[in-house]
Amino acid sequence: MKVVIVGTGYVGLVTGACLAEVGTSVTCVDVDAGKIARLQQGVLPIYEPGLPEMVMRNQAAGRLAFTTSLASALPGAEVVFIAVGTPPGEDGSADLKYVLQVAREVGQHMAHYLLLVTKSTVPVGTAARVNRTVKESLSARGLFIEYDVASNPEFLKEGAAVNDFLKPDRIVAGVSTTHAREVLEQLYRPFVLNGHPLLFMDIASAEMTKYAANAMLATRISYMNDIANVCTLVGADVNQVRMGIGSDPRIGKHFLYPGIGYGGSCFPKDVKALIQTGREYGYQLRILEAVEAVNEDQKKILSDKVLRHFDGDIRGRTFALWGLSFKPNTDDMREAPSLVLVNSLLEAGAQVRVYDPVAMEEALPMLGNSVTFADDMYAAATGADAVLLVTEWNAFRMPDWPRLRGLLQTPLLFDGRNIYDDVQLVKHGFTYYGIGNNAATAVNALMQ
Repeated sequence: MKVVIVGTGYVGLVTGACLAEVGTSVTCVDVDAGKIARLQQGVLPIYEPGLPEMVMRNQAAGRLAFTTSLASALPGAEVVFIAVGTPPGEDGSADLKYVLQVAREVGQHMAHYLLLVTKSTVPVGTAARVNRTVKESLSARGLFIEYDVASNPEFLKEGAAVNDFLKPDRIVAGVSTTHAREVLEQLYRPFVLNGHPLLFMDIASAEMTKYAANAMLATRISYMNDIANVCTLVGADVNQVRMGIGSDPRIGKHFLYPGIGYGGSCFPKDVKALIQTGREYGYQLRILEAVEAVNEDQKKILSDKVLRHFDGDIRGRTFALWGLSFKPNTDDMREAPSLVLVNSLLEAGAQVRVYDPVAMEEALPMLGNSVTFADDMYAAATGADAVLLVTEWNAFRMPDWPRLRGLLQTPLLFDGRNIYDDVQLVKHGFTYYGIGNNAATAVNALMQ
């Protein structure tokens, strides 16, 4: 089977490489000639573990190609995936201009049956708009060519996307014809042989499923952040609370980790888009509005803790940030909580040193010369008044505590991801602040 994927961003590139990995002939198309030239040389625009090797392997085998010409890629293709960006508009709704542009161009160049599949995250009703756009392009050519439109949302986690695609929890497909279903069954057969479900539904339900899933996960994150903040006030330990509620099978343990808010390309954008969809239909999604508000406040939680510790005055002090990307195993800086944190510290008159194992290059245009980029985690901490753990990279999980204490002006650590043992930190002579625990908890534990 020959597949065309339009868009070589995160979703398009992972989808193309993984389909090629199981023997599908894939051509990835992008209007960015520079990006295509770099991909042809094996240089990827994103950081994703395991993806570079897969791209190079399948290019060498002739199963994966890159081009700027959609027209040249269409002959012989059976499926066209639309995997272009859907950036949020001013009102939070998804901007579909790139999606519809692809649909228009497909209609202008197709010469045989195609299954056109929206892979981008799009609001309910997008497939119908794609269908109309293709039909209008064909009518302008005076042609009638059969085609189908389907929805096949992605559920990839940045940092684990390759494994998620190869071993999916589920594959969701919205179709309106038997033939479209048969084509997708054939395409995804290698991925469901081990029992991973391929769930067929109507197109509107598939489009809604993507938004509903991400909104649910975002809700769990904001809920636990709210609970963590109350735990701090009442003297409870959110880590113990998390274990207590996560052991309930009706709740489960996933996405119950408090922190400094969610970021990235999906949750912020999708929550906003779903809220806007509700407004367009005259409905207020009050829970999601609260989820979004809590998340924005949570991004300031570490800077608030820092200011309280220093009695509101951090002018002239230096702080080391460990981690910049919104999560580990990615260089994605979109909506990263670190950006809010850096800005808060700078506005309060502090100096900031930062280190991230992967995301420094992505962060540079956003932070510029407002911060100092350190060569490693210890260089960032040298002479600093405190360390702020922002992203839970593995490299940060087991520091040399005696070395770190000797480098800092004061042995002070703010843990934005609760990855450290507060009791052990106190034993090493640190003052420790986490998310959702009382600052005195560890000291009291040692005294008992």
